[in-house]
Amino acid sequence: MAYHVELQIAAKTDTGLVRSHNEDSIAHSREYGLAILADGMGGYNAGEVASAIATSTIKEMVEAQMQTHSWDARSNHSKYIQQLLIGSVERANDAIIDAARAEPQFSGMGTTLVAAVFHQNKMTVAHVGDSRAYRLRRGELALLTRDHSLLQEQIDAGMIDPELARFSSNRNLITRAVGVDHLIEVEVHDHLTQIGDVYLLCSDGLSDMLSMQEIGEILNHTASDLELTCDALVARANKNGGSDNTSVVLVVVRSNEVADSRLPERALNWISDKAKVRWPWKRQAK
Repeated sequence: MAYHVELQIAAKTDTGLVRSHNEDSIAHSREYGLAILADGMGGYNAGEVASAIATSTIKEMVEAQMQTHSWDARSNHSKYIQQLLIGSVERANDAIIDAARAEPQFSGMGTTLVAAVFHQNKMTVAHVGDSRAYRLRRGELALLTRDHSLLQEQIDAGMIDPELARFSSNRNLITRAVGVDHLIEVEVHDHLTQIGDVYLLCSDGLSDMLSMQEIGEILNHTASDLELTCDALVARANKNGGSDNTSVVLVVVRSNEVADSRLPERALNWISDKAKVRWPWKRQAK
């Protein structure tokens, strides 16, 4: 990589106490600063197929494109990363639709999705549906994504108190998903990162079972050990009912320094420029 982002990543997925199988899928890469979480839906086994297609397709495309990207440290790469995430989600969307068309038992499957790329001093996050991204900074927890759901529309309209929203019977009615229509709208945003930030990607199996306060308390008390934090979040979701699959991906920013990949080239240019000055003088001395 021509830039340097030092991350610590941990993840966990759990079936929960009610569902018979796990339809969530997670993927991540420290090397590419990538974290992906998908929550599948659509009948027996089909949901896990959709989520697996989504995470694998996005991971493969993002890594392949980032390998060949020119990481000039002075450039702003946010637009490139945004377009890359949108394009990879669109490709995953088409792949899920194609799989459903080829296999009748997968008809109607789809998935929600949240994916983040950490690059330089930014985190670019893309999401579809109600899988979420949170940030813990200096003890304060913030929700970085806005659910694409009927419930969120009711909250925005002032019909439901946000504090009571997770108890609503409408909480699982989403308005966007990956793999259900060829036309897909991906929401994408950039966020500046700071060293020590903790980022949480999660399925609604966590956000439906835990309040913001509970999530914040667990992150604050256990964030020094990410594996322990993952276990604690999932355990609390199960303690509170475990009515759905629960998946979490935790990312801690350890360093967001940017390495200047042009430094060797600049050094060679400096030497070359100096040589152009010296050599004519030496020729004249002869």
